Amino acid sequence: MKLPNFEYQAPASLAEAVALLAGADGQARPIAGGQSFLPIMAFRLAEPSMLVDLRNIPHLNKIDVSEKGVRIGAMVRWRDLLDDARLHEAFPLLPAAIDHVAHYQIRNRGTVGGSLAHADPAAEMPTIALTCDAQIEVVGSQGTRMIAAADLFTGPLMTSLASDEIIVSVHFAVWPATRRWGFQEFSRRRGDFALCGVALSYDEDPQGKACNVRIGAISMGDTPLLLTRAEATLTGQSVDAVAIAAAAAAASAEVDPAGDIHASARYRKSLVGTLLSRALEDASHRKVN
Repeated sequence: MKLPNFEYQAPASLAEAVALLAGADGQARPIAGGQSFLPIMAFRLAEPSMLVDLRNIPHLNKIDVSEKGVRIGAMVRWRDLLDDARLHEAFPLLPAAIDHVAHYQIRNRGTVGGSLAHADPAAEMPTIALTCDAQIEVVGSQGTRMIAAADLFTGPLMTSLASDEIIVSVHFAVWPATRRWGFQEFSRRRGDFALCGVALSYDEDPQGKACNVRIGAISMGDTPLLLTRAEATLTGQSVDAVAIAAAAAAASAEVDPAGDIHASARYRKSLVGTLLSRALEDASHRKVN
């Protein structure tokens, strides 16, 4: 299908972009890579009167790694994350997850900010942001604010962003070198939307027991989910076969996914437990400093 008619603007600054959005009475949308939103427009599921292209705004495509953590600009592309060797040491869960994003053509155009703003519960980046307690920096006509990832996603393809707000960057805290992590995803074909995915991390206390457990799930609800019951089951335990089985059972029990033509709800509930088991197996055997 052809795109509907719209006005196109490519401002050279954030201030100009915000002014365009603020003056459009909620009918304008910012666009980054466009890999998700343009198909939605083609199907007439969205018909904004204006697209505000962020491509010409400087400094949105930077990746900063420091003693304070990792800051990723909204216009950073998936391929940029995969190509940055620093991230494989400073935040290894992120490139492991991004390696599953769609196909390489889309990874050449799709962006971090675009994925967060699009808020697809089947996408990797929203779940990574939630699992890792990321802070999302946004700017609008009322100024700049930080939104916790847990407060950003409000429903399928819905966020708490105001109509004149633009995501500027996402911030992750320092990743301890001894942290264990795992990522598993299953789709009908590699690159398709995930039928289910699991991202997790945990630390170990001096007795070798799991602490600071974080487990996120992809495609298990209207938004990315934290599997809090599975986290509680694992906390304070040695991550052995018994603990892994208990956590997997807890994960399957706490989700309530919808069924569709690709997979039944029953299958998805079973799948999340299986993927969590595999991710925990990987994490428990992963070499750490």
